[in-house]
Parts: sequence; C-alpha cells; structure tokens
Amino acid sequence: MVDTTKEQIVMTPKGRTANQTNLIIERKAVKIENNSDSEKIHVAGGDHQGIVINKFVASEVDDQPAELSLEFRVFLVNAQNGKHIQESRTLLFWFSNSLPSFQHASVAQDFFKELVSPQEFPRDYVGFIKKLMKLMQLKYSSIKKVEVIIRKLDEPEKLPSRPLSADESIFANGKQIPITEERVLELIESSYPNPVTIKDMVKEHSWSDEDIVIHIKELQKKKLVKAMEHGAFTRVVSHDPDIQIVKQMPTMIKAKQPTIAIITAQYCEKLAVDAMIENKETFVRYTTVGVKEYSKDGATIKRQTRFGESNVYTLGNMGAHRIVCTKLPSVGHTREAMTAAGNTTTRLLGTFQKVDYVILVGLGGGVPHYTDFNKHVRLGDVVVAHSTNNNRAVYTYCENANERPDGQFAFDHKDYQPSNFCLQHIASQLKAQSEAEGDAAPWLKFLAEAENMLSSAESESDFRRPAKETDKLYMSIGEEGVIEVAHPTSTDPDLQKRLEGRSRIHTGVIASGRAVCRNEQLRQKFSEQHVALAWDSEFDSVIESAQGNCKDCFAVVRGISDYKDGTRKSPWQPYASLAAAAVVKAIVCAMDPPTDA
Repeated sequence: MVDTTKEQIVMTPKGRTANQTNLIIERKAVKIENNSDSEKIHVAGGDHQGIVINKFVASEVDDQPAELSLEFRVFLVNAQNGKHIQESRTLLFWFSNSLPSFQHASVAQDFFKELVSPQEFPRDYVGFIKKLMKLMQLKYSSIKKVEVIIRKLDEPEKLPSRPLSADESIFANGKQIPITEERVLELIESSYPNPVTIKDMVKEHSWSDEDIVIHIKELQKKKLVKAMEHGAFTRVVSHDPDIQIVKQMPTMIKAKQPTIAIITAQYCEKLAVDAMIENKETFVRYTTVGVKEYSKDGATIKRQTRFGESNVYTLGNMGAHRIVCTKLPSVGHTREAMTAAGNTTTRLLGTFQKVDYVILVGLGGGVPHYTDFNKHVRLGDVVVAHSTNNNRAVYTYCENANERPDGQFAFDHKDYQPSNFCLQHIASQLKAQSEAEGDAAPWLKFLAEAENMLSSAESESDFRRPAKETDKLYMSIGEEGVIEVAHPTSTDPDLQKRLEGRSRIHTGVIASGRAVCRNEQLRQKFSEQHVALAWDSEFDSVIESAQGNCKDCFAVVRGISDYKDGTRKSPWQPYASLAAAAVVKAIVCAMDPPTDA
C-alpha cells in the first residue's frame, strides 16, 4: 500500500470529444490502498514526485463556479508539414481561501505569463499540461484548482503576426522598410511643420530618389502635399484653410494670451486637438531651407541645409481658457529628434510666456492585464499619467536594462512628477464621474461632437471608432508562434454591458524607453515594477523642458491605439487621438476660470 495522504497535484480527465478535451488539475490528498487503485492512478516519481494522474474520467462533478477565467488562442506551425495549427485554450481558476479575492486576478495573470513565456513555451499538449502542473506544485500554492478546456479550431489561412511599432519595424530583422505612398505621406506628416526634402527621405529609409518622386507627385495630385523652396515638401492642411504664414508671431493683447499649452507629436493628434478648440487661429512659421557654402581642400562645397525650425501654433478657446496647441516637428524616432522636441517646447514657452499649464496629448500603447477587467487597458481607452500609492512619479523613462547574475533585470530610469498635481486630481474626478454617469460623462459628449464634426467635414482620416473585432491582443511565443488572448470581462454583468464598446479613462504611470519597449518581456517586467498602464515614444525631453521653464503643472494624456507605444500605424490612431483630446478638453473645462492677475 502506498499512502499519499499528503497534498498532491492531481490531474483528472473530465471529458473528451473529437474536438475538445476537458480536464481538472487540483490540489488535494490522495490515498492508494491496493493494486486495483494503482491501476486507476499513476503516481509520478523522481523529479515529478507529488504529481498524480487519474487514468479515468471523473465521476464526481464540482458545481462550484470558477472564480476567474482566461481564454487564449494558440497559433503554431507544425514542424513536419508546415501547416498552421489553431487551438482555443480556456483556464478556469479556483483559489485557496487564504488568498484575498482582490489578489485573484494578479496571481492568475502572473501564472499565465509564466505558463506561456516565449523562452520555454510547451509546443505540445503533454508539455503544456506538465508545465501547468509543475507551476501549481512549485510556485502557485494559492491556486487550488484549474480546469483546462482545449478545443481544436479550423486551420487558419495564415499565421497572425504581432504588430510592430513604426520605430521597431524599421529595424525588424535588418530589412529595409518598403516604400509606399502611405509611408511617404507619414514621413512628411511626422516632419510637419518642418518641410522635408527628398534627401531627408533617402537618409531616413534608403529609398531611391526616383521612387520617392513618383509617390510625391501622386500626393501632390491628391492635394495632400505641396512643394516648398529648395526642393522641400510639406503637408497641405486642408482642415484649416485660414492658416496664416508668418515670419514671427504677431503681438497679442493680454486677453488673448494663452495660459494652457497643448503639445502633440503626430499629425492626427494635432487634428484631434484642433477639433476641440473654438475660435481657432493658426500661425505657421516655416524653416528656411537653403544652400550653405564652405571650403574644403581649396574647393567650394555647397550643401543643402535647414536654418532654424518650423513652428505651428493654433490658438483658441476651450471653455473659459485660452489655448495654444502645437505639433512637434520630427523626422524619424531618434533621440536626436526627441531632443529637438525639447527645444521646440522651450521655444513655445518662450513665445507664450503666460502659459502656466502644459499638457502632452496623443497616442500611446496599452499595458494589458489578461485577467483583471478593472486594470485592463484596451484600444480606444485613455490613460492620464498619475502617481500610484507607492510612488509619486507620473511618467518614467527607462534608459537601459541590465541583467543581473540571478537572471533578473535592473533598470536605469528617470522619474518625472509635477510640483502641483491639480491636473491629475481633476483627471481622477473625471474618471470617477465617467464611471458613475456612463454616456452622460462630459468627455464622451465632447468626443461624440468632434467625431460627428470630422465625419461630416469629410476629413482625410476616419475618426470613427473602429469595429471591436479589430482590437486583437497578441503575444509572441518565439519566432513563429503567436497567442491571441481574449480580453477579460467584468464580474459585474451590468457594468460589462454598460461599458461594452465604450472608451474608458484610466489613471496611472506612463512609461517610455526604446531600450525596453522593443523587447516584449522586458517591457512587461518594467511595467510591473512601475505599475505602468501605458507606453509612449519618449517625451522625457519635453517634460524636462517644461520643468526647466518652471511649469509646475503638467499632464500626459494618451489615447490607446496599440499595445506597444502608440507609433504603429493602425486604424485606431485617429479615434484614440480624438478620445485623448476629448479627455483633455474635459479636464480644461473643469479647471478654475483664469484670473486677470
């Protein structure tokens, strides 16, 4: 007789069909008294001691509902025939009574991340179940039971790939990014208001002059791009026909001086903010592109160069406040470009010296929580940078990640926080108001109004909310494996129904740093350490400029357009920009009216 009254990890089949397998893995004591029992039960030994396999389907059914569930799809490639394999795997969780209910979701998320880690993802059914059991045995004693449901799905036509950001795609596998009309326009838009030359584009992507010229001519025919001096090109701003081209900003009377500066970086972000501003006036000062001569070895060399930086300033009203909105000119996603963004911010604050508040608004990438609906950030949601209970930083920039001997990582990072948290307090109140009032929340009204206005104006970008089916959450598991994870749902059916298809406001830390952001695992680790809810593409230099100019109140607001850093071209970018702009307008309108002092 083998007495195993000590608690074991026991696997029991629950049912099986041609396309589905159900089994239970639970923590319980097992007693084997005679040989007939041993024919029904396999007790593992050696490294797997403490694991028991029931050989027959369970006769008893536990009708206690699961406390948490998680569903994901696995897309794998069969090494023998090259065919794609697609499975749906659902995990139902029960937890020990000693684990507080508020910790259920975080424990399940940690368990899931370790289960599907790319370095050792089990490629077959047996390996998957074995890893699940070992994790329960060795690390997750608070998980009492897991039910596993595995369903075979139709063979996919092609293996989905994890989307890349604009920054990452340039360096992906060392391949040159192919030229298209859309990508040429993106480059011109990212540079706006700076004119960009063909030489700039060649330097950025190593495209040929001839290919660039072909696409620019097509963009000119569509009246999206116009030629400037010295072979430079810039974006035609069709939504704002009354732009005034100036050599310097005209002097403004005190009543028209802006007190709030809103800073954007991408073209659709500027369009979104402009849609929230009343009584708009836009001024553009273009940089001069000319030829500079210098001597070298007795020869005169001519080089095309840019003198100064372009600036675009849109002034107007949001509620009782005067606003100035600008777009940072940049070409590419380099640290040099971000430094230039800091310089642009300094010039803005030097030009408009009555500005007391600085708000960075635009796109970001969400940090998903696979098991907790309340912490999960989805496409179309808005994250306002806010401190957590343990840390007053609202924004953190990771410079580097250093692996320690124990395999963990130490992150070199800089934290940023405003001296005055007034904007963050308003955002928290707005979040609570939004959850209580639902569709009646002010920012959702601003969003709907701007969405209707831009749709009726036949905007070049589609600012309507994309279909929910396009919000896919993928995890890469090696070079050719992909997991699609289902979005978590609320345990409150009424809340789930009320929020379905509607953007939400979140408050939490926003992170950045390409050294970490490009690596999915490092990004997860850094997000966990700093409780980050979103990432963006490095605006630390802009925040440093605001702080260097003694602006005590600043805020960072990000509309979620992907699960990376917000730079990947996606159908969610225009809508997410508009959602972020709507939140900013609601924050501004909730501020105390300006004084004449």
